[in-house]
Amino acid sequence: MTDRPTADGAAELRKQIARTRSQLGSTVEELAARTDLRGRAKARAADLKDRAGAMTVQLRSSAAQAGHTVQVRAKDAGHVVQEKAAHAGHTARAEGTVPAPLSAPVGYVRRHPRPVVIVAAAAALIVAAGAAFGRRRASRC
Repeated sequence: MTDRPTADGAAELRKQIARTRSQLGSTVEELAARTDLRGRAKARAADLKDRAGAMTVQLRSSAAQAGHTVQVRAKDAGHVVQEKAAHAGHTARAEGTVPAPLSAPVGYVRRHPRPVVIVAAAAALIVAAGAAFGRRRASRC
């Protein structure tokens, strides 16, 4: 009878020792992780690299969207200029006369409308880009 309780007590002690060793091992691992500055720095650098990559993707997306917006506005401005030039040409033809200082430019536009529209579209693109850049600078302040 005396052997039996001692055996149970020894088994219980062995279980407690195993639990204590496991807890001690976990504690040592936690302390080692806290003192591993190089590992923590590498993890932080990897995190910052991921965030920078995400920010790059976002900036590229917004730049592409802004470029598309400027392109659409320039195209619209080119159409407006073309319509106004056509209207002015029709008006000049309807009146039959063009004032002397404007006869050379009006004649050139009548003969070569495409370069005038291209120049007007480029000017509209520059104005739209300047306005977009100005808004972006103003929002930073």
